[in-house]
Amino acid sequence: MTETARTDAPVAYEDAPLTRFHIRVAVAGTGGQFSDGFILGIIGIVLTSASGALGLTPLWIGLLGAATLAGLFLGAVVTGPIADKVGRKHIFGWNMSVFAVLSGLQFFIQEPWQLLVLRLLIGVVLGADYVVSKSLVTELSPRRSRGRLMSLLAVAWAGGYVMAYLVGFLLTDVGGESWRYMLAVSALPAVLTFGFRLGVPESPLWLTRHGRTEEAAAIIRRHLGPGVQPPPEVTSTRQGGMRDLFTAKHRKRTAVGALFYVCQVIPFFALGTFAPQVMKSLGVTSALAAGAAYNVFLLVGAVLGLLFIDRIPRRSFLIGTFFAGAALLTALMAFADVNPVIAVGLFALFALVLAAAVNLEFVYPPELFPTEVRASGVGVAVAASRLGSASSTFLLPIVVDAYGVNVALGGCVAVLAVGGLICWAWAPETSRQSLTEAPDAPAEHPAAQPAH
Repeated sequence: MTETARTDAPVAYEDAPLTRFHIRVAVAGTGGQFSDGFILGIIGIVLTSASGALGLTPLWIGLLGAATLAGLFLGAVVTGPIADKVGRKHIFGWNMSVFAVLSGLQFFIQEPWQLLVLRLLIGVVLGADYVVSKSLVTELSPRRSRGRLMSLLAVAWAGGYVMAYLVGFLLTDVGGESWRYMLAVSALPAVLTFGFRLGVPESPLWLTRHGRTEEAAAIIRRHLGPGVQPPPEVTSTRQGGMRDLFTAKHRKRTAVGALFYVCQVIPFFALGTFAPQVMKSLGVTSALAAGAAYNVFLLVGAVLGLLFIDRIPRRSFLIGTFFAGAALLTALMAFADVNPVIAVGLFALFALVLAAAVNLEFVYPPELFPTEVRASGVGVAVAASRLGSASSTFLLPIVVDAYGVNVALGGCVAVLAVGGLICWAWAPETSRQSLTEAPDAPAEHPAAQPAH
């Protein structure tokens, strides 16, 4: 993946050739996303395995399924302004150690409320990691490779989600309280990630926005070489923060970042968390195996998204995947009764399309905002999405039980269609945009293809 410089002339910071340093930073970001995917993916199987031991009622199942997502909301919305004010480096470097401790404590829980508290706290840590990982990796990535590097985080998230399902599948028949090991094993990748992140430097873009140009230049010389120019220092009367996101300059992008994210994650988490239950409701005999197929297609879709993210305009990618996902779920409702194989195939194809679209959750929100409000903007988008996904995860088993699976699937179709229409109306193209330039114009609809 790495490139070498073709000229001795100085190059701009965002146009620097791709190096091992860039890949190392992206890989450091993947550890948190893998841990996040695992901790969210494992809960569906844990709730099935531990329901008897913990005496879980439908209410407790809904609360525990949504707890981490609710914590993510709080962590993201609080961390965004902090990261914009004090920087990304230290939060990025240390949050995985806290995550590892909380994950390990899950092994010892005795009551549902103890697991609920731990899942909420884990969600807060993950919300912080979402914000700083997306902001820091974006700001340390060259423009031409930004989409692919950020997509590595999406692939890692899908890998963690799929690994959780596979680990749960393998441990289900072990006997005893295997669900404790399913929960606690998420501490292992977090420990490895913590050691790997400590050497990652602060964002030069953030440093120059805060007048620390010499520090930014030193980081660039050390990691990218003397032929790369530091980003230009930008003097701004604004200090950034949440209030700035809702000014005339940024509010349309803030709305797009939050709403597209919400409309993606509602069906993703609602159907993914309870994939075995959904498949059983559709008449599939081996629901657990069908859920495994769904999760494998999630990983395949994430890899496909990585391959195409810099070859398709962001706007077209957003709109196309929303309407394709809605069409596949509609077909699932129409043809599920014909043959269980058709039901599994359509469900798996839906997972592939939605997982490819998840790459945009890592690439698109950081590109929507300038550096002084990037972490805050990403925080608002993540917080909004987690509020939506927590609500849908809580409501889906209740809706299926009361009204049937087709009503739940129909709701997901409606959400996907709304997301496609919102992006068609408002979403700007960002693939050619420089991170050193604040977006001044309202959402535009350029037809140009991104460079690749």
